[in-house]
Amino acid sequence: MGRFSPLLAASMSVLVVAAASLLPAARAHNITKILAQHPEFSSFNHYLSATHLASEINRRLTITLLVVDNTGMADLLAKHLSLPTLRNVLSLHILTDYYGAKKLHLLTGGSTSSSSVFQSSGHAVGTSGYINITDHLRGKVTFVSEDSGGGSPATFVKSVEELPYNISVLQISTILTSPEAEAPVAAPGPVNLTDLMANKGCKDFVDLLHANPDVLKSFQSNLDTGLTVFCPDDDAVSAFSPKYSNLTAAGKTSLLLYHGMPVYYSPQLLKANGDGPLSTLATDTHNKNYKYTVQSDGDAITIKTHIVTAAISSTLIDQDPAAVYAVDKVLEPRELFKIPEKETADAPALAPAASPQKKTKAAAKHKATGHGASPPAPSGPEEAPADDVTAADNAALRATRAAFAAWTSLAAAAAAVLLLA
Repeated sequence: MGRFSPLLAASMSVLVVAAASLLPAARAHNITKILAQHPEFSSFNHYLSATHLASEINRRLTITLLVVDNTGMADLLAKHLSLPTLRNVLSLHILTDYYGAKKLHLLTGGSTSSSSVFQSSGHAVGTSGYINITDHLRGKVTFVSEDSGGGSPATFVKSVEELPYNISVLQISTILTSPEAEAPVAAPGPVNLTDLMANKGCKDFVDLLHANPDVLKSFQSNLDTGLTVFCPDDDAVSAFSPKYSNLTAAGKTSLLLYHGMPVYYSPQLLKANGDGPLSTLATDTHNKNYKYTVQSDGDAITIKTHIVTAAISSTLIDQDPAAVYAVDKVLEPRELFKIPEKETADAPALAPAASPQKKTKAAAKHKATGHGASPPAPSGPEEAPADDVTAADNAALRATRAAFAAWTSLAAAAAAVLLLA
């Protein structure tokens, strides 16, 4: 074998980088699903969702969650803290760095300090949102808040789940104490949804809601549990008025519901969503339809419906569990409006149809092989894939197989280069 030349090294580097680029990216973690596999943490899991901290955990790329079992949560719940205060206490248990069980025993100098989500929330005073981690003799590791108020530290019990450098879930013995985190937090005042929108440039949209009481009731019923609204400004509603007048009563209801989502999305969460389709209040009425995607470029956020692309022009309120954004266009679902010709023209052209003579010969040949009967055609949407997740998983599986095949080919090419060197 010849000398391993710089040219050969460069060739190998190109092959390795190309192969690595073909490997599919890992899926984001879902803390609710992770903890659902461990019934002993069901109470902790429930309150992560109730305080909307679950979505905060899921959108972060590097995180460590310190969990306590149901007995430990019972001690915390016995204090009868309000939900906003409970959120502060639990956010103290979410560290913004990765600590697996192995890393806990490799701390430089035997100790370190880590910031928590409570520290970054803006509610922590000074450094009260930092957690001190100490590795003691004989493998004991303790956690204590910077503002512990003289409380006993919690000890490391076991590793629950680790996805290296992405998310680590560690069980600790007790809830971390912090007078600052447990300080009473005034509950936010009730949101008057219609007054808010009417006073901030969406009066015409509010008038449409008042004319459809069922839709308005649907919006208001989600205010306490999670609601995101995209309200078109007055200019947008005025320009859309002729189209709206031509809709049926059911169409008007679906269109208005299409502007709301039964989930709270802060601007950060909208940006973190990627290009996945988002369900709306209209989706609940129409099975899997009436969805759109959200895209971002820097601070700019747009909503794409296949018919129009609307931009968020301002944030009217972002107060968990409700967020309302003004948009510059009425969101038009493809279920109610025709897709623009430009988008249709961009679709790939169909192959030319076979001539009648070729069709006759092909049919005769097919019949001669004993396979003359055609398979039954699907009857309609009912025979489509079970849901969007299943379809996405199938697509991901095909992509993974294709990537693996391409990676294998590149690996073989690398081996051939080595043999020829």
